[in-house]
Parts: sequence; C-alpha cells; structure tokens
Amino acid sequence: MIRLDSVSYAYPHTGKPALTDLSLSVGKGQCVMVTGPSGAGKTTLCLASAGILAHEFGGKKEGAVTIDGRDVKNYKDLSDIASNLGIVFDDPEAQLIFTTVEEELLSALERRGFQVDEIEDRLRVIMEMTKLTTLKDRAPHTLSGGQKQRLVLAVTLALGTGILILDEPTSELDEHGTNGILEILKGLKAQGRTILIVEHKFLRMRELVDTLVVMEDGRIMASGAPDEVIRDPGVQKIVVPDFSGIRERTRNTGETVIPELLILVKGISHTYGEDIHALYDIDLTISSGEFIAIVGENGSGKTTLIKHFNGLLKATGGTVTVKGKDASTTTITELARDVGLVFQNPDHMFFADTVREEVAFGVDNLGIPDRDAVIDHALTRVRLTHAKDLYPRWLSRGERQRLAIACVLAMKPAVIVLDEPTTGLDGKEAREVMEVLKELQLAGHTVIIITHSREIARDCADRVITMENGKIISDVMTPGVLS
Repeated sequence: MIRLDSVSYAYPHTGKPALTDLSLSVGKGQCVMVTGPSGAGKTTLCLASAGILAHEFGGKKEGAVTIDGRDVKNYKDLSDIASNLGIVFDDPEAQLIFTTVEEELLSALERRGFQVDEIEDRLRVIMEMTKLTTLKDRAPHTLSGGQKQRLVLAVTLALGTGILILDEPTSELDEHGTNGILEILKGLKAQGRTILIVEHKFLRMRELVDTLVVMEDGRIMASGAPDEVIRDPGVQKIVVPDFSGIRERTRNTGETVIPELLILVKGISHTYGEDIHALYDIDLTISSGEFIAIVGENGSGKTTLIKHFNGLLKATGGTVTVKGKDASTTTITELARDVGLVFQNPDHMFFADTVREEVAFGVDNLGIPDRDAVIDHALTRVRLTHAKDLYPRWLSRGERQRLAIACVLAMKPAVIVLDEPTTGLDGKEAREVMEVLKELQLAGHTVIIITHSREIARDCADRVITMENGKIISDVMTPGVLS
C-alpha cells in the first residue's frame, strides 16, 4: 500500500538531509509504528509517505514513493492522493478551519458525496466512536489539545480512506484518551485499513503494531518484529521513559528556607462564552520551591486553571492573587515577571531568527539588567549554548522545548508553568527536560507542570493535583501517589 525505495530528502536551504537512503514498506492491513528521537526524520517520513514532499515541497529529492502501487508523482495532486490516503499531523490546529466540531465533520462527509440520510448516520457513528457527541456545537479553538486531536482523527475517519498516516495522534491525550484511540485503530485495522503511525507510546500501542521502526538522523536504525527490536538497549532508552531518581535529588545547603506564599486562588470559576463551564469554585495555594504536577483527563480544566496565574484568562468568579497582586487588574506584562508560561506547543512562541534573539526578546521587553549575562545563563541552564546562533525551527523538538524554557527562565519569574512539557519527546529527551526542571526547582524556582504521564507525576513532582470536570478532586504530596 505504501512503499519507499531509497528515499533521501533535504529541505531547502539546509545542508543536512532529513532522510537518507530510506526504504520502508507498509502492506495492506498492516500497522507499522515509527519512533525515534525528535529530529530523527519521523514527520518528514510521513510527508514523504503521503506524497506531500513530491507535490508541495521544494528541496532535494531522491528515490521513489508509491501509494497503492502508483508512483506519487503520477497522481494529479494531493486531492487525488487524498481519495486513497488520510493523514493526521502532529499539530491538530493546522487542520481545523470551521466554526463548530459538527461542521468540520460534515465538510469531510459531504466531500465524499453521501446522501443526506447517510451523512447523518455516519456523523453520529463517528462522533460516538471518537467521543465528540457532547462537543458537536463547540468551536474547535475552544477545545483542549486532546479534544482537538480526537476531532482531527474523526475528520480523517470521515473521509473513509483505506490508508491512514498518523503523526503522534495521542501526544496530547491522557491515558483514557490514548486507550480510546487505540481501540479505534484496532477496529480500523480489523477492517483491513493500512496504518502508518508515528508514536512514542510504544508500550501502550504494542498490541496494534506489526512492525516497529526506530529512526535516528534520517535513517532506520532498527526495524522488525516489535518484541525483537525492543530488546536492543539503545532502543529501550528511546522507547521506554525512565524518570527514576529525579524527585529524590536535593541540594543540601545547610540553610533552612521558609516557604513564601506565591499564588493564592480563592473560589475561582471560569466560563467560556455563556454556557461552557470550565472551572468551578477552585481553592488553591502555591508556595516557593514547590514542584507540582497537575493531572487529569482532557477537558478537566488544567490549562484553563494555569492561564489564570499569568493573566491570560480572567476569572469569571473568585480571585487569583500572585505575589500579593490581584491578577484580574494586573497587566500580563507585569505578571510575566512573576509567572512564566511555556505553552504545550513551543513553536507557538518562536518568531526570531536565532536562538539567542529568541531568548533576548523577553529580557529586552521587561528591561532586565545584565542582558547578555542573563541570556547566556538561561541558555547554559537548558544546555543550548552550542545552538545560540541557529534558527529556532531547525532545532529538534526536544531542543525547541528547552528553548521555550530558556525564554521564560531568562525573565526570572519565581514560578515557571509548563503545559505538557514532554509532548512529542522520546524517553531520553523527556528525561533531559525533567532534569532541567528539577535543577530549576533546586535553584529556587517553583515549577508547575501539566502532564498526562503518571510516571512523571510519580517520579518528578513533590505534589500532585488531580482535576476532574473543572474541579480539584485531590491534592496530595508524593511519594506514594500514583504508584
């Protein structure tokens, strides 16, 4: 169904190839899972396999790609290919254009030419399958990251293609959501659909996978039966996350530090529009030097809550106080001196031409003294000094995540908040990011992370806050939690 023969590719204006002499075959009804460190070429492999590189990208191309036995160059355009193949990208927002969830799905079904009655039946089935029924009237931009991923998958399913290419479809999903996608994919595979999936959650997806492919530096470093490939210790470091020992690290200075109250949340509620209730009567205190993990299913209110800490959202009820300042009347710029936020997708933060200039922006905006020393210190902290003159989007996903942390760190906030800081990272890179965050805690910062990883919450955080349906249902200290 999909075949790549000796494919090499280099993006325009880059010297290093993204793919080098890569050959891969995905047969009808098979599921091939591709994993590897960020920057290994996994997304480029998806673009090549979907014919997008051949029809939409410049750059240097070698080798051949065939879909359904036909060279991708012989398809008229991407619309022609789309009749056989659907692709879900790792950034779901890039694929959502309509005003409601229902309209996104109706558009896909109408493109297939179904009659009205059949469209209604298929719409109902797909919504139930992807658990979007209760969200049908919501605007896509108001959905959580995980809900957006489910919607993009639903749109792809509505197109009814025999081949699916999925670039990290569960990266923003909680455990329940991941299991739901797994069940959907198992059903599609049983129907004879062909699936090429890029994922880091091999252990969760094991029962679905026929062939495991591990990439590194644009090449396939291992490929074969999953149980055979996973025995390689080098593969295990990439595929199996290990955060053991991070929480136990301490810096014994012999000093007694009295915690300072930094954030006080009293009875806050938040409503989007007139009827979307995201938070209900939240009470919370956060002190200096804490390492907090906020966990809960997609749509439970985690991201909505943390956006109140730096003024991106204003409470519709209750109060938020940050270092004695009322967050509802304090400017975002002023709150940024106390609370820094790293978004779930770090790429949304970048616009400068070099890594160093990216970090410099916040420093200059806030007028922080000792500019050059502060920037150098931030880059050293996140281990990116070597990349200071590079274009940010040339970095690997893990490096871009660390750059986003450096941008916030350079503004010297007391509190650093990160929304899913390990999304899209392999096990080794995820550990590197969590080690950086632990070092920041030991240096005196308060660290707050939103995470779907039970392992991170258990092995890295000192305190775990669990949310459900817009409420805090538990707030406990580790160890022992989530074991």
